[in-house]
Amino acid sequence: MYLAPSPVSSITVTTPPEVHASKGDTVTLSCSFTSTSRPTSRMTVDWSYRPQSGGPPMMFLHFSSRAYPPTEGQFGGRIRWQGTPARGDASISLINATLNDNGTFTCTVRNPPDVHGSTTSHTVLTVTPRVPSIRFSDVAVLLFFILLPSAVITLILIGRMMCPKKERNQSKAHRSPIEVTEGDEYGIPGYTHKEDRAKCRDLYVMDSDEEYYLKDFKKRPPEAEGYADSHC
Repeated sequence: MYLAPSPVSSITVTTPPEVHASKGDTVTLSCSFTSTSRPTSRMTVDWSYRPQSGGPPMMFLHFSSRAYPPTEGQFGGRIRWQGTPARGDASISLINATLNDNGTFTCTVRNPPDVHGSTTSHTVLTVTPRVPSIRFSDVAVLLFFILLPSAVITLILIGRMMCPKKERNQSKAHRSPIEVTEGDEYGIPGYTHKEDRAKCRDLYVMDSDEEYYLKDFKKRPPEAEGYADSHC
């Protein structure tokens, strides 16, 4: 008599090998499973933790028809059940991760009559200090307080460089009526006191034999002659 072998019931649990997080993050610890039998009320899920420093594992969550998260201890109030057993999901989330949470998390699923296969899986959690981040608004404010004073100082320096030149140009362009060129006050272009003194000296040394010089002197404009007489 030949007996056919009965199918072997098995279950497979899968978790990510490593999870990285920053201090203060909410971390999702994923756990999925496949079973040849449909999940029933007898299915159970256990989550345990082993510190990075070593030691025995510590169970902190149990699921049997409903979840029983920890209310005290290291994970008290920081564990939330996120799983849906009917869909093969037994995940949890860890709130406000700390550096003390570094270690190995183990997910164990049992679904009778599946008693064979891989019923556990491990995830190593690594929590690191949070790196300070600079928001765009902070950068904008910082640039504003740096660039604005620099721009004001630059404008002041440019103004101080331009204003003296402008004042000098205005002083040259708008002279007082009193400030006239030497010789212009007498209406004789190019006339100077030096020339006048020379002419006076010529008059002092002039004798009767030099009548041609006197005639030449009389031919000059009345303004120049009056000026010469006044200085002689």
